[in-house]
Amino acid sequence: MRKLFLLAIVLFYSCHSSKKEDKQPLKKQPRKEKVVYIEAPYFKAVKNNDVALGKPTAGQWLDMHKEKGQSFEQFMNSKHIVPTKDSNIIYVKPIGNFTDLQKKQIKLLREYLAIFFQLETKIAEKASNDIIPNNARRISTEGHEQFLAGYILDDILKEEKPEKRIALMGLTEVDLYPKPEWNYVFGLASYSQKIGVSSIYRLQDGKLTEENFNLCLSRLLKICSHEIGHMFGLHHCVEVNCAMNGTNSLVETDTKVIRLCSVCQRKLNSGINYDNNKRLTELAAFFQRNNLKDELQLMEKDLKSIQ
Repeated sequence: MRKLFLLAIVLFYSCHSSKKEDKQPLKKQPRKEKVVYIEAPYFKAVKNNDVALGKPTAGQWLDMHKEKGQSFEQFMNSKHIVPTKDSNIIYVKPIGNFTDLQKKQIKLLREYLAIFFQLETKIAEKASNDIIPNNARRISTEGHEQFLAGYILDDILKEEKPEKRIALMGLTEVDLYPKPEWNYVFGLASYSQKIGVSSIYRLQDGKLTEENFNLCLSRLLKICSHEIGHMFGLHHCVEVNCAMNGTNSLVETDTKVIRLCSVCQRKLNSGINYDNNKRLTELAAFFQRNNLKDELQLMEKDLKSIQ
């Protein structure tokens, strides 16, 4: 009987409470206006040069990673960095002992990133391999030394804050691994910290020579611009062949173009607010100077489209 009495009280107050709520006037929710972004003529023009991706084959990135991509509207509604007067310089930090040819590639990388992102790019002070402790090194199953990529991110790059840094990319000539169970990784990045590290070890087909210099340079430019693109908020591109495509291997990387598609160009431009024609002209001149013929053709095609 006592239980029934308590239940009746609970029911009474529950009903009484709900009736009270019913009498209160509903607050009108403010209507959220949808923002419409007008596509500039430049992006409409170069869109004609976007090449749709075919169905991925077994082992390729999109075969193994079911990504949805990122529209321009999604990018605009996301949190991403934009340059300010206090944060507007990209840094490349060499770590290791580099040959003369490798040093040449680092200088060209700096020049390229400055054009690609239309931001000042500097080479930070070089660090010795001695800064990597024994517990962040190992000998791979292939018999060569590797560095733990996470150590370089968390214990070296994270602590380095040069003047007006907006992004920092470490570069090593030693192979990298991300976890004990992994064989290797081309690079690793923390997009929230705006830092990353890449290795040129596997890009040079064993040894960098005059003969494979341009192929290896193209790979380096693709990988570093891709990783820094992520730092600026660009997700993987899943619709067309683009510098922001994900890749699972060096073979797949070689099939991807160095060019940003029209949508990814639009995303990057919305934050950095550069002159599209100037960027395109400077990219074409860079590729011509360095005898990167396939890359030059892509820029010439875009330049022709906007004339």
